[in-house]
Amino acid sequence: MKETLEIFRESQALLEGHFVLTSGKHSDKYIQCAKVLQYPWHAEELAGRLIDKIKEEVSLVIGPAMGGVVLAQEVARRLKVPAIFSEREQSKMAIRRGFEIRPGAKVLVVEDVITTGGSVQEVVELVKREGGVPVAVAVLVNRSGGRAEFTVPLYELLTIDAQIFAPEECPLCRQGDKAVKPGSRNLA
Repeated sequence: MKETLEIFRESQALLEGHFVLTSGKHSDKYIQCAKVLQYPWHAEELAGRLIDKIKEEVSLVIGPAMGGVVLAQEVARRLKVPAIFSEREQSKMAIRRGFEIRPGAKVLVVEDVITTGGSVQEVVELVKREGGVPVAVAVLVNRSGGRAEFTVPLYELLTIDAQIFAPEECPLCRQGDKAVKPGSRNLA
């Protein structure tokens, strides 16, 4: 069995250089999980590894669009429970497209990568507002450096030690390195 990091490198999902993150902060590493999840056999393998860590009972899986959609689907398929996704509506996470969370549903929140954990926390709060019970958060990659904390257990496959800087304090910018934004939101 290949190591998780090897799967990410082989898929060119782990980039090193100078990047602008979704949050606007700068980093020396970038994780593009879509590059690894484009291969269904990797999605299946990685979802299985996540499921092996989860101890809680789950009746529904939710992932924030876009990053959590493919992974949520694969995790739910393997758990044999429904999968839904949340998406932004007027800058706030919402449930749309006729999806629903039944009162008391035991919900696993799944995301591809977390840096601050802000989007995932929004989904946890959304689940509560909709009457569900968030039981855990599961992510492929945690690049928060331990800063992302949730009120439910956090399960991760890979921890990446990435340097993260406010743009005005970025040493890579001071060296004259041009930052690139390979993500999907607010492309420059």
